[in-house]
Amino acid sequence: LSSLHLKEEKTKPDANGAVVKADDNIEKTEDEEKEDRAAQSLLNKLIRSNLVDTTNQVEVLQRDPTSPLYSVKSFEELRLKPQLLEGVYAMGFNRPSKIQENALPMMLAEPPQNLIAQSQSGTGKTAAFVLAMLSRVEPGNKYPQCLCLSPTYELALQTGKVIEQMGKFYPELKLAYAVRGNKLERGQKISEQIVIGTPGTVLDWCSKLKFIDPKKIKVFVLDEADVMIATQGHQDQSIRIQRMLPRDCQMLLFSATFEDSVWKFAQKVVPDPNIIKLKREEETLDTIKQYYVLCNNRDEKFQALCNIYGAITIAQAMIFCHTRKTAGWLAAELSKEGHQVALLSGEMMVEQRAAVIERFREGKEKVLVTTNVCARGIDVEQVSVVINFDLPVDKDGNPDNETYLHRIGRTGRFGKRGLAINMVDSKHSMNILNRIQEHFNKKINKLDTDDLDEIEKITN
Repeated sequence: LSSLHLKEEKTKPDANGAVVKADDNIEKTEDEEKEDRAAQSLLNKLIRSNLVDTTNQVEVLQRDPTSPLYSVKSFEELRLKPQLLEGVYAMGFNRPSKIQENALPMMLAEPPQNLIAQSQSGTGKTAAFVLAMLSRVEPGNKYPQCLCLSPTYELALQTGKVIEQMGKFYPELKLAYAVRGNKLERGQKISEQIVIGTPGTVLDWCSKLKFIDPKKIKVFVLDEADVMIATQGHQDQSIRIQRMLPRDCQMLLFSATFEDSVWKFAQKVVPDPNIIKLKREEETLDTIKQYYVLCNNRDEKFQALCNIYGAITIAQAMIFCHTRKTAGWLAAELSKEGHQVALLSGEMMVEQRAAVIERFREGKEKVLVTTNVCARGIDVEQVSVVINFDLPVDKDGNPDNETYLHRIGRTGRFGKRGLAINMVDSKHSMNILNRIQEHFNKKINKLDTDDLDEIEKITN
């Protein structure tokens, strides 16, 4: 596929990973560091080398409960055009992923059906809706027929790459990017059959500039709806675009999470849909040994960490801090002691974060020091130790049980034994730990020197 050349240099990343100089005198807490979902989503795409083998069960709610529920175990069963099947296999997909098994028959059905689907990053959703778009296009018609909205420039480019890869044996299909910096002459009509872009630019192209005739769009995809809703103005623009489309246009909406705001938005945009949801996987602490270490201040915590360090470096460990400043200080101190440490921090650009995670994954660094925001949604299978240098608390200073589970739940993955060590440096943090124990009804033992042998056994 050929794409339009962007006539201006790509403008510098904005909230999606811009380098922000934090004032060293200000301790930024997690809550002040507004979580940037678009950056997180892009990061997940950059660090996924293959599909996640999720154990989550898929729940399908059909628009017409009387019609049989089709799912496919192979791409051949979908009767795709040969050049698309070739593209799918060339991308390394051998068989459909869990979400694809159920979503593709619905998306490719005749007459077309609308779909709202929940699926995490790495489950194959982009390939699924790209296949649906490529299948619906009439290559002989030289005007936009499929429209895909992404929340940011960078995410649009990532989806564009998938379209180009999957369509590489289908040269008649062309792709245009409706993103900032792509300047077209007024009055020009677009001949590309697929347009991918961000809501603001797409809205301009459809209404003000009239580059696209929205009445000819057959498939409308809203990707990353939860990120879209978190971005100022996107929700409103997306709804305005949807209202210009023909009544029989196929609407496909994808989101990693399904909070109430996403549902309300989805119901405004997608009439009479089929729904695919992921049942939440129950995280368990059964295979994880939990300890705490009693200290008096930050320096003592650091000393205790150095004592434990000899036992843990055989394995891979993640150390969580509450602020960027603490994470930066800790990584620097550990490096001074001669330890191989990687730091993941909010002021790094997304691409830099991806490179750090990749090095950690490959075992080039054994220890990753990070804050909550950066580590959300990152799976590194070989992590067997998590250290809470600071205990997780919410903005009111209460225990954040969900974050605790999320942090230490990384270690006991796939039935393997894991280890969590909590650093306690005040009466207040002991109180937090006691409340976490009560919440999970799991005893957290004090770590004694004798336990270091036990730690070595777990981490070896």
